[in-house]
This record gives sequence, C-alpha cells and structure tokens, in this order.
Amino acid sequence: MATIGDGELRYEPVADWPKWPAGIAVQEAVGVVIDSQGRVIASCRGDQSILIFDSDGRFLDAWGGGLFVRPHGIWVAADDTLYLVDDMGHSVRQFAQAGELRRTIGPSGQPSETGVDGFDYRTIDAAGPFNLPTNLVTSSKGDIFVTDGYGNARVHAYNAAGELQRSWGGPGRGDVQFNVPHGIGIDRDDRLYVADRENSRVQIFTTEGELLGIWTDVIRPCEVFVGQDDLVYIAELGGRSGMFPWMDVDASAVGSRMSIFTQQGELLLRWGGGRNPTAVDDFYALHDVSVDREGTIYTAEVVASASARAADSAVGCPTLRKFVRRG
Repeated sequence: MATIGDGELRYEPVADWPKWPAGIAVQEAVGVVIDSQGRVIASCRGDQSILIFDSDGRFLDAWGGGLFVRPHGIWVAADDTLYLVDDMGHSVRQFAQAGELRRTIGPSGQPSETGVDGFDYRTIDAAGPFNLPTNLVTSSKGDIFVTDGYGNARVHAYNAAGELQRSWGGPGRGDVQFNVPHGIGIDRDDRLYVADRENSRVQIFTTEGELLGIWTDVIRPCEVFVGQDDLVYIAELGGRSGMFPWMDVDASAVGSRMSIFTQQGELLLRWGGGRNPTAVDDFYALHDVSVDREGTIYTAEVVASASARAADSAVGCPTLRKFVRRG
C-alpha cells in the first residue's frame, strides 16, 4: 500500500472502505463527520440521506430517505447532534443521530430573493438566508455560521438559540466578497475559514465578520476542517471535474487534491491532483473532509454530480475514502 507524506505527517490509504450495506443505493457521499464515539457519519444522495459506520467501516445505521430535496453539508455538534444542510431545499436543520428533528434554523423551503439564475453565481445579488445554502459550523459558544452558498454570496451568523445576528459578504472577487462560499471550518479560537470556491481562495474571519486573512494557494476549495492537532485540512475540487456549463474542461488542469496547512498558512503536505482518480492516493472530486482525534482523515467525493462535465470518467472512483495517520 502506498504511503503518503513522511515524518509526522504520514498517511496510509485504506482501500475498499467502508463496507456498503446491501439494499441501500448510494449515488454519492457529499459530506462526512466523526462523532465523539468515533462513528463516521456520511451525508449521502441516494436511498438514505444519512449512513453511519464504525471506524472499521462496518455499517451501523441509515435514515433520512425522503427528508431532503438534495443533501449537502453536514456538521456534528459537541453534543453529537447533526446539523444538515439541504441546498435545493433551502434549509438548515438539526437532528438527533437517530433521525429525530430537533429544530429548523432560519427560513426553510423558499429561496431568498437573490435574483440568481439556477446555479449561476454570476447572476447573484446578495440577500438574507437562504438560497441554495451549502455548509455550516458551530462555535465554542454554540453559535451557528452558515455559508450561503450556490444561490447567494454570504455568511449568516445565528446565535445558539437560532436567532439571526448578522450576515456578511456579497458577490465578487474583492475582500469579504464570495463566488460560491461553499465550505466553512472553525478553529479552537473560533476563527472561521470560508472556502470561497470559485475565487480559489480561503478567507479567514472573526465571528463578527472581520477579515483576518486570505489564502490563495488552493484550487476551488470545497471544504475546510481544522483538526484537534490545529492543522487546517482543505479539500480542493480542482479544475478537472465539477465544472459549470460556461467553464472550459481542460484535461491539463490540476485536479482534486488534499492540502494540509498550519494556521499561519504554511503548506505542510499535499497529494492527489486527479491524474489517476481511481487510485487510493488520488481524488476525483473532493467535496468534504473530516479528521478524527487520532489524525485519521476521512473524505467525501461527489463522483456523480461532478462528472457531467469533467476531464475524466468517475467510473471506479470511491465516494468515501480513509487515510490512517502513521506519523
């Protein structure tokens, strides 16, 4: 088996992970989180929206079929409840792990008036929540921060009671502007890392929306996760798959890859690039990343929806992957 990296940042890919349950069709996994017990919870498109595995990949449970228009982002809170984002359902909801609805955050079901034409972020006028929201995190105080998303260009901040406190951002390429704010991570100091996907950058904010910095050494980042090791893990979609209709498909472009940074923005390790996306050490269309307390990396890839306009076929590409830290 190939080994990725060296020294303290060394990983071993786990082939054929997880063990998919018989009788449940999975189109693709769009998100992945790890709860306090080490269970791996995947947000999926297919027969069921939530699939739960143990760390060895054994199937434990599934639920959520018919509850979502199109599942997208997932976040596990400190109490192990799940926040789930339904992009085409224009909703953010909190569930118990067994599938019981706890509450709905903000408006649900009807898109806000941004003027967007389908998923064309070039046509957006910023508005309130939500229009095709994408992801969220919760802070140390339980506040909720939602990236909104495909049909809007803002971050919305809610307090722990689910009350909207503020929003920031707008469409464009300037500071505190976004073209598809697709993912969001948070560190132990409650700094927010927003994956500004179609601007190929990560913008870093305080919880008040103050800009702290911008990282540009990424290609179409989809999600950011800050591990318990304080490293910043970024899932990059790259330029070979998941292209909008107005984008050229370039077979020479750098494809999907995983990057690990310090919180100061120093690149420590990067692998992938999409040249051999069926290989255990490469990627097709990274969409989410999560890291457990031992440093094991889990990734989710949109192998179905990103393949419509792509330089490579998604046939044989896994939608969930696992990389065990050996360093």
